[in-house]
Amino acid sequence: MEPRINLFANEIAAKFTKRLTNAGQVIGQSGLPAATYELVKIRASQINGCGFCTDMHTKDAAAAGETQVRLNLVAAWREATVFTEAERAALALAEEGTRLADAHHGVSDETWAAVQKHYDDEQLGALVSAIAVINAYNRLNVIARTPAGSYEPGMFGV
Repeated sequence: MEPRINLFANEIAAKFTKRLTNAGQVIGQSGLPAATYELVKIRASQINGCGFCTDMHTKDAAAAGETQVRLNLVAAWREATVFTEAERAALALAEEGTRLADAHHGVSDETWAAVQKHYDDEQLGALVSAIAVINAYNRLNVIARTPAGSYEPGMFGV
């Protein structure tokens, strides 16, 4: 598969992506658990059909010590017993925050209450921001048809 546009070679897209990467670094420096951050990025990427981001974040999570069983079950997290209640709340928020157009209410009060039980205000800000940033990345890569499969953990030096 050939990309429609090379987001790294296009001057405007590269500048935009660099700024989006900087926004993501703020989230990585927050108190949000790193495993939760990766799980949220993986789940949103799966929903959006972004092969490039799914490839990247599953490989990054594995390199950081995430188990293959948990990575295999992200898409079926509701039926899996390998995620904590806090992670399950974050995954529910990622799904509802990614599928905004699928429900008239956006993120449900029940889901918001669940994440509030497990995350403090700083972590909530990071979680909401993480969902926004990964959805932006997904849209860039899906529109551009950025091919998946060749990512190596750490190759972007982030």
